[in-house]
Amino acid sequence: MLKEHGEREKRGEAMLRAVWRVIVLPIAFVLATVATLVVIVSLGQERAVQALSARGPESIPINAIVDLAALAMRLASIYTLVPALLLVIVGEVARIRSALYYVIGGGIALAIVPMLTRVNQPMTVLELSPVVWQVLATAGFAGGFVYWLLAGRNA
Repeated sequence: MLKEHGEREKRGEAMLRAVWRVIVLPIAFVLATVATLVVIVSLGQERAVQALSARGPESIPINAIVDLAALAMRLASIYTLVPALLLVIVGEVARIRSALYYVIGGGIALAIVPMLTRVNQPMTVLELSPVVWQVLATAGFAGGFVYWLLAGRNA
């Protein structure tokens, strides 16, 4: 009788942990996404201002601004979520608790987004400035770290 009660209690605790994970994971993912967005906006804005201020105000190319806006629209698509979701799913299923996995994986997941947005187009993605790759990778590192802090270390 006592053994059955102990087994029921363990199953109840396991169920409670599973429900807790179902609640925590989406919240952690959303907060990591917000942190990533903050890094993209702050670093991206800084880099854009540096690039535009190096030229005179009369020589600011309208085409560069249009290209920057087009890139921002592509980054706002569903393609940005797919690599990050795959990273989280693999980490949760495999119970990976390493901060290195989430930080490096977050950087890689966000850095490949420009390639995913141009799947059916010519491979001109490599024409992106190295600064864009740096901003995306840094934002991915930050998002991966935030996710690891909130949910990944307890996978």
